[in-house]
Amino acid sequence: MFDQLTELVKQFGGEAVVNNPAVPNEQNEAVMEETGGSILSGLKDMVAGGNLGDLTGMLTGKTPIDMNNPVVKELAEKVTGNLGSKFGLSPEAAGGVAGGLIPQVLNGLVNKAKDPNQPGFNVTDLVGAISGGNGGGLMDAVSKYGGMFGLDQDGDGKVGMSDAVSAVTKKSGGLGGLLGKLFGGK
Repeated sequence: MFDQLTELVKQFGGEAVVNNPAVPNEQNEAVMEETGGSILSGLKDMVAGGNLGDLTGMLTGKTPIDMNNPVVKELAEKVTGNLGSKFGLSPEAAGGVAGGLIPQVLNGLVNKAKDPNQPGFNVTDLVGAISGGNGGGLMDAVSKYGGMFGLDQDGDGKVGMSDAVSAVTKKSGGLGGLLGKLFGGK
């Protein structure tokens, strides 16, 4: 996943880093690398800290990936602090880099994970990468309880992250339909 993250940071880093006069040109590459590393470690910290609700909302598209999103805010604080301490960027300059990159990178990451034309990288891989391979409890909970609530969307007998994403993004019912089934609706 780090490779995909690095690729996205470079893809979107033009405006936020390369064309940013507050970031010295000789530090462009290092600033982008630090940003990517800080995003990944921040996501891992969130999983380790049990912040699964916000991450799930982001991964399923339930919450927009913008500066109002709690995941984006937390990552922006981490990136801003790291860029300030490691490169001497002012809080405004570091915050500009974070605000210009994080929403775009996370949107790109989630879109790549959801894209069936991206072989070898899906939502399950994304969750595995940020959770150290164990889902941080998220995949366990989905697998344990998902079958009871009709979440096995692909009929393979197992409930994975792709089933959960499919359940909340289906055109017929979506999250409302799923919740209706869970709570006795039609």
